[in-house]
Amino acid sequence: MSNNHNLLIERCKKGDEKAMMQIYDAYCGAMFQISCRYLCDEDAKDAMQESFIKAFAKLESYQPEFTFGSWLKKIVINHCIDQLKKKRLKFAETEVANLNIEDDNDWTFSSEISKQQIIDAIETLDNKYKIVVQLYLIEGYDHEEISSILEIPTKTSRTHLRRGKLKLRELLKTHYNEARY
Repeated sequence: MSNNHNLLIERCKKGDEKAMMQIYDAYCGAMFQISCRYLCDEDAKDAMQESFIKAFAKLESYQPEFTFGSWLKKIVINHCIDQLKKKRLKFAETEVANLNIEDDNDWTFSSEISKQQIIDAIETLDNKYKIVVQLYLIEGYDHEEISSILEIPTKTSRTHLRRGKLKLRELLKTHYNEARY
């Protein structure tokens, strides 16, 4: 992070509204995109703006050893998840006794399937699977972090991820086969 960026954050901590607007302008686009992964447009915009308010209020807790963007991203994601929970999205513990846990890192798809096609397919998943897949695959959280964010057992996170991955493969296989005709 640049020294100028650190100075802006220090000015924000002192309540400098001009500095806050500069930080907002620098990060609002990326944070809105993150919000849109979880919520529809208007809700995403509200969540993004509320996250900035929360971030500026909690700025004293920001630790410079992390990038400001990653700290802010975590606030945005947590706020979006809270909004989903308020809408009664359930991340229920599912039956995991008979499931074999596959390798979570095996996310290989045909090279003929684009990243955008994968992202579009993720959007069609049931919300409980979609959110776990996004947190894991796109945001880079591990199962312990996901279970903490969603307040679910780690086994449930793994199960939702596995089921989401299987559904994704099914969706993309169908898409890929249709594209070949």
